Amino acid sequence: MARDDHLWGVDLGGTKIEGVVVSAADPERVIARTRIPTESALGYAHIVGRVRLVVEQLEAPSRLRRPAVIGIGTPGAIEPVTGALKNSNTACLNGKALARDLADALGTEARLANDANCFALAEATLGAARGRDVVVGLILGTGVGGGIVVHGRVLDGLHGIAGEWGHNPICGETRPCYCGRVGCVETVISGPALERFYESRAGERRALAQIADRAAHDAAAEATLRRLTDKFGEAIAAVINILDPDAIVIGGGVGNIARLYDPLTRAAIQRRLFNPELRTEILRPTLGDSAGVFGAALLARDEG
Repeated sequence: MARDDHLWGVDLGGTKIEGVVVSAADPERVIARTRIPTESALGYAHIVGRVRLVVEQLEAPSRLRRPAVIGIGTPGAIEPVTGALKNSNTACLNGKALARDLADALGTEARLANDANCFALAEATLGAARGRDVVVGLILGTGVGGGIVVHGRVLDGLHGIAGEWGHNPICGETRPCYCGRVGCVETVISGPALERFYESRAGERRALAQIADRAAHDAAAEATLRRLTDKFGEAIAAVINILDPDAIVIGGGVGNIARLYDPLTRAAIQRRLFNPELRTEILRPTLGDSAGVFGAALLARDEG
């Protein structure tokens, strides 16, 4: 096969870097795949070298030639004016011209998007929301992020922050956020935020999965899930009022909580919706932790 018959993607995470080569005609068909630790504590130049190593490992067993474009999912987003990475929880990446430096290291174009955008693109193209025109992919875990896909294309926005619903404020909430503001969605319904709320009620710290399992017989656990339902409904209704998506796919650890998919959550959204009926689908993802790397590969498609 010619190299244009394949899509190459790399998912650059804080703890691991994963690479994949898939068929362009059938992106669900994997040609080659590899994964290595990021070793982010060793700094920026080391991370760039680790991405190069992943690409070399994809080449070796498959005997494929490196393509003209490699899609790369990153923590954080590219500032469109300067080309520098921003808002990354892998702090050594912030302020760096990552796309340029990866292109130099790889000898090919590096097409970057944040990890939430890659998740959304994969689930909209290959996963739970396949066939829907407007899809919002949410990352609801240690942090809160999101990506928007319209007719199969990621929406980046003028500032490179499209989909960042996790830093919208929630009315009446005042907890400081790492971003410098207060009351962000992330400070209320991220996994750590919900665990803190449970601890404030129960006097002990438990993992969110344990809290969900205890809700039937633990008043503090039930109160935590009610808070999740109500605050999620408030936060996501604002997104639906603006974008009116066909589907919302929820990834991340909090996305495993069954309460998010039941009628109570839909009612919490409906109360804030500028429409008498909520028809948007709220979906569980189907690609698991493969979504990021498959979404990265899809970035490499011809944009013409």
